[in-house]
Amino acid sequence: MPTNRSGDVTRRKALMTIGGAGAIALAGCTSEGNNGNGNGNGNGGGNGNGNDDGNGGGSENLSGEIRVSGSSTVYPVAQEVTRQFAEQHPDVSFNLTKDGSGGGFENVFIPGDSDLNNASRPIKDEEVQRCRDNGIEPVEFFVAQDALTVVVNNDADWIDEISLEDLGTIWSPDTKPEMWSDVNSDWPDEPFDLYGPASTSGTYDYFTETVIGETEADQPIREDFEGTEEDDLIAQGVDGNEYALGYLPFAYYVNNPDTVKALSLSVDGGDPVEPSLEGAKSGNYPLARPLFFYGNMGNIQEKNHLQEFLEFYINEADEDYIAENIGYVPSSDKMVEDNLATLEAAIAGEYEYSA
Repeated sequence: MPTNRSGDVTRRKALMTIGGAGAIALAGCTSEGNNGNGNGNGNGGGNGNGNDDGNGGGSENLSGEIRVSGSSTVYPVAQEVTRQFAEQHPDVSFNLTKDGSGGGFENVFIPGDSDLNNASRPIKDEEVQRCRDNGIEPVEFFVAQDALTVVVNNDADWIDEISLEDLGTIWSPDTKPEMWSDVNSDWPDEPFDLYGPASTSGTYDYFTETVIGETEADQPIREDFEGTEEDDLIAQGVDGNEYALGYLPFAYYVNNPDTVKALSLSVDGGDPVEPSLEGAKSGNYPLARPLFFYGNMGNIQEKNHLQEFLEFYINEADEDYIAENIGYVPSSDKMVEDNLATLEAAIAGEYEYSA
């Protein structure tokens, strides 16, 4: 975790602590990025540079635009929080897009065209350096926790659980089995039909690193799968083929409970664990992971409406609806406290990101 004047918290400690489309009709809009380019249908030339004209220093008169790019995984949380804030502050507009974590960093946030970038994995060292090369200090905030879910067709009655080792074998470019039976002789002699996030996605990055690991091939994952930034399309693809396999954020699984079947996961011969909010919170689920968003510190310092929104977002992230209506583990009290301290340091210009 980055350093700030309210106390240093390392990411390692924070990760241990946490274990593991719609349009905004009120004074704002949402759109989906094109192939991860983050320009959507309405970047509006805004470059995240809305102003606070007439705010008078009081939150009741806030005005300006807030540009939010990045992860489709975090998108449902950002969508709901921006909707609520826009209801309270109708002169603040939002441009919210799904670009993928990496696509958002690459094409929108690093060039300075968004205020915030949602991410389903930590920012990479090279992304931090490119931010700084462009005069941007990225400010890290923890939002929630996810149980990344592996899904199969509802008619796949031969499988209810899978090991991370077998999952890695299926998706690795080094092994690239053609048939289910190539991995387990008890499985059908039928070809895999694979679905997952696009390479611009932070979920893709997390999965390739955690499940597949290092490869001898010149790519991190086999190429013969259907990749998309639309997580609902992953569920639809798996629903359309009895021998399909995919992975997607838990929130998108719980929104498609009758469409696909979730598999329990095991590691190193251990007991299989089904995906759940409880498993994500405790860290017992093998693919429990933290979710983030990153802010442009210069914009945070300059824009009062952005400061107010971030304080609102941080405090909303521990509300029960994050679990009940969206499908993620809300922020803990400790996470909220740390995030508010980080925001205070960013506003004061005393924040410096460190992994």
